[in-house]
Amino acid sequence: MRHLPGSLFLRNLIERRALILELVRRDFEQRYIGSAAGWLWGVIHPLVLLLSWTFVFNICLKVTLPRGEVTQDYTLFLIAGWMPWFLFQETVQRSANSMVDQSNLITKTVFPSEIIPLSIFFSTLINHLFTLILVVIAIALTTHHLSWHLVFLPIYMFLTGLLAVGIGWFAASLQVYLRDTAQMISVVMTLWFWLTPIFVFEQQYPPEVQWLLEYNPLAYLVRAYRERLLSARPPDLEEIGVIAFYSILSFFIGGLFFRQLKRGFADVL
Repeated sequence: MRHLPGSLFLRNLIERRALILELVRRDFEQRYIGSAAGWLWGVIHPLVLLLSWTFVFNICLKVTLPRGEVTQDYTLFLIAGWMPWFLFQETVQRSANSMVDQSNLITKTVFPSEIIPLSIFFSTLINHLFTLILVVIAIALTTHHLSWHLVFLPIYMFLTGLLAVGIGWFAASLQVYLRDTAQMISVVMTLWFWLTPIFVFEQQYPPEVQWLLEYNPLAYLVRAYRERLLSARPPDLEEIGVIAFYSILSFFIGGLFFRQLKRGFADVL
């Protein structure tokens, strides 16, 4: 039976899971090589961020949230929404330069270059899990309760990965031929960040720009993280469906785009 290009591409990725795990280990270790604290920096950074935001927004600015929000603690509201964004952004931006950075592997060996953005996502996911543990502890200490619905968060992590890796493949392959791509991605990420309801509330979006929420997959992911972490609201199947649509579409289009352009990587790099 003949396989479709997308299914064959996905099957090849699954068969190379051992190599992906080795790249994840290597990437994670290289981040902290020569550091006395090592992997603890993955805990220190989000902890300092959480404390800084608490000081600025809760103590100094005394920011209040509108009624009906999942919490009245702006710091928890902010960091819960920031978490999926950072997982997405870090994966995409690091993937953009990954082919150029790993050119020695791509040009000298028969290497499955498509697994590099995947390994970047899984490496970033480790830090994401460190942050999640700290946030869950902070929520428990602040609100004195946790919702069991946070067990659904791995679903959103998985979908965030599909979305980020798909865009990462697109950016990484284009960067090989057009070296301004990484800079363009950085600009796009900055714009995308401020168009996503992380620092602002969805109610603050004027009616004429509400479509920015409807067609922004990160808006759904930010809302989902906040509701799973900070409220007892169950997952919305329609919301998951919308996120899954964007994520799967991104993954397969990005994968096919990468597969076409990778044929010339060795010659260009």
